[in-house]
Amino acid sequence: MIYFALAKGRLAEESAGLLARCGVDTAVLYEETRKLVLTSADGRYGFLLVKPSDVPVYVEAGVADLGIVGKDTLIEENRDLYEMLDLGFGECRMCIAGYPNRRDVLTNAHLRVATKYVNTAKRLYAERGEDAEIIALHGSIELAPVTGLADVIFDVVQTGSTLKANGLVVLEEVFTGITARLVANKVSLKLNRELLPLIERIKECIQ
Repeated sequence: MIYFALAKGRLAEESAGLLARCGVDTAVLYEETRKLVLTSADGRYGFLLVKPSDVPVYVEAGVADLGIVGKDTLIEENRDLYEMLDLGFGECRMCIAGYPNRRDVLTNAHLRVATKYVNTAKRLYAERGEDAEIIALHGSIELAPVTGLADVIFDVVQTGSTLKANGLVVLEEVFTGITARLVANKVSLKLNRELLPLIERIKECIQ
């Protein structure tokens, strides 16, 4: 059996559609259930439905052979696995955002940055040699500048509508081309002979 780790939500829905086009029986993913471990009707595939940040963890540990997750999560988690394919969907950018009339805050001696991408933000500002206080948040990141908790936020931006609704704009694009990626466990790739043909089929589907 080949196990997939899939990020719950919209990414899992798009992943299911792609895998179905590649011959993977994903019908079980469309059933109404609270189960987090699902098995295809033909018994060939298992699906672990997890939080996006947990997909690389399950793949690195070998609990899942393959995973589909955003590049932003891979950058943040920095796990020991193989990134096999850029799947091309779920595109967004990782940006620094804040108030349009307060771009001067970027030059503050002690910048306060709110983000759920704590590791990435720390690496970013360390590489720049800038002093920044990284404030870890797990939801409604845009609220931080609005309430004065932080000067700016570091987050993924897709349409920018949430930023606009809160009076914020992109001040700097840090990473572009953030899309869903297919990742593989290193040991599974060597031992499971079914993985490479499947990966090749997925590659043909996205092309």
